Amino acid sequence: MNWDSQYIRDLVAKALAEDVGSGDITAEAAIPIRAVGRARIIARESLICAGLPLAEQVFLALDPRMRLERNASDGRRVEKGGELLHLSGNARAILTGERTALNFLARLSGIATLTNQFVQAIAGTKAMIRDTRKTTPGLRLLEKYAVKTGGGTNHRIGLYDAILLKENHIALAGGVKQALDQAHSYAALHARTHAATPYEEPGAPEAQKSVALPVQVEVRDERELREALEAGAESLLLDNMPPAEAARCVQIVRSIRPACVVEISGGITLANARAYAETGADYLSSGMLTHSAPAANLSLLVDSIADK
Repeated sequence: MNWDSQYIRDLVAKALAEDVGSGDITAEAAIPIRAVGRARIIARESLICAGLPLAEQVFLALDPRMRLERNASDGRRVEKGGELLHLSGNARAILTGERTALNFLARLSGIATLTNQFVQAIAGTKAMIRDTRKTTPGLRLLEKYAVKTGGGTNHRIGLYDAILLKENHIALAGGVKQALDQAHSYAALHARTHAATPYEEPGAPEAQKSVALPVQVEVRDERELREALEAGAESLLLDNMPPAEAARCVQIVRSIRPACVVEISGGITLANARAYAETGADYLSSGMLTHSAPAANLSLLVDSIADK
C-alpha cells in the first residue's frame, strides 16, 4: 500500500473533518495547548495487525512532529496486551486523533484477523480464500489490503479490471454461451494497461504492463457448468452449491478442462470452509471477510502529560 498516496491523504482528511469538525472542544477545555503527551496503543485481544501506517498518518496530520515508535507491523500477530504503537507529541493531537486512528486500525485489523482464521481453516488444501466487492463504500482498497494482510487474496478490485458474468448478465445476454461468446470477443479487443493503485509505489513497473481482461462465468448447476465449458470457459464460479454438489462439479471440470480455474462462492463460512476447500477448488470467496468482520478490540492509553 502506498501510504503517501492522495487517496490516503484525502481519506484521513475526511475522517478527521467528520470527527473533529470545528474543533475538539473537550481537549481544548481540559488540555493546555503546549502540553506534551506520551501514549501507546494496545491490543485487548489477539489479532492480526493491519493499518498501522494509516493510524500513524492520522496523528501526523494533527502534529507533523509527532514521534512514533512501532512495536508491531502489518501482517504480524499481536497477542492480548501487546503494544502496537508508542506516541510522543502534542497532547491535544493525541487525544483528538485517538478515535479516528483506532477506528481505522480496528476495522482493518478485524478484517485481517478474520481472513487469517479462514486461511488457517483451509490450511493444507490447494484452495485460497478470496474477498468480494461487498466492501464499505470509499474503503474498498483499504479493506482489500487488509484481506491480503491477513493472508487472503483479492478478487477484482472493481467492475473495471475483470469480467465476471453473473446470473443477471447471463439472463440478459440470452444464456451462458451467448454471454461468454460476447465476453471473449470484448476481452480480445480491450487489453488494458495496468493502472497504478494505492497498493503500489508511484512509478512501479507493474503500472506499465498491458494485461488481458480475465473472464469468469458464474454457474449454478451441472447444466450451466457443461455449457460454460463447451463455450470455452477458463474460469468458473460455482454459486451457492452444497459441498457435495460442488465437489462433483469440480471433478467434472478437472476431467474436461484441468487447467480451468474453479472458485466457489455463496454461503462460505468458517464452519464450512474446510468442506468446500476439500472439493479441490482453487479459490473460495466470501463476503464475510469484509462485510461481517468484527472490529478488533484496541485501546489508546496515555502514559504521561507535561507542559512544554
